[in-house]
Amino acid sequence: MLDDLFSKYVLEAQKADHLFKTIQEKYPLSVQCRMHCCDCCHAVFGVFPIEAAYINYHFNRLERKIRRDVLRRAEKAEAEILKAKDTLKVFDDKPQMKVYGLGKQRIRCPLLTDREECVLYDKRPIICRIYGVPFSLKNGDKEQAYVCAASGFQAKVTYPTVKLYKIYHELCKLSDELFKKTGSAHPEKATLMLPLSRILRMPFEAIVKGDFEE
Repeated sequence: MLDDLFSKYVLEAQKADHLFKTIQEKYPLSVQCRMHCCDCCHAVFGVFPIEAAYINYHFNRLERKIRRDVLRRAEKAEAEILKAKDTLKVFDDKPQMKVYGLGKQRIRCPLLTDREECVLYDKRPIICRIYGVPFSLKNGDKEQAYVCAASGFQAKVTYPTVKLYKIYHELCKLSDELFKKTGSAHPEKATLMLPLSRILRMPFEAIVKGDFEE
């Protein structure tokens, strides 16, 4: 039922891979991504419903032991996220500070094994595919660029960036299509981003129908 939407999502992931490779080829000494480099795997980030459904679908087709180990790590990560959010309640009247504070948390991705390898690497989120090169997001009309701290890209130097906000726009559209196809009673949730540690533990049906809390 969702094959067409998943195919569209895969095209977005391939687009991200192509953009990463293009910048990497232009600045090979600045891109420090390599085997077992997992700096970006210690962070709090979310995925849109279409991406959550895709990842959850493929995660549940891994071997049982692998899933069990990941779910144990996901439970720990979720507890750490909730603890961080509780600590950041002092910034309830400053939402930007809360987002900034949560973004600074070093919480290990549950998909990362003790051998520093991703158990779902081929199906990993789009943010994981472009993190090693400059990317940009929008806050209102202002565009802000970001880059991995472990990279060799220099401050105050202009580089080409992956327009991540454009990819996110497409993921919102696909999430909206997903909810329409499943007859979701919560179409407004198409723009929400869910923590990876949470979506791994959710039933697939809950994700595709938007039956989850914000």
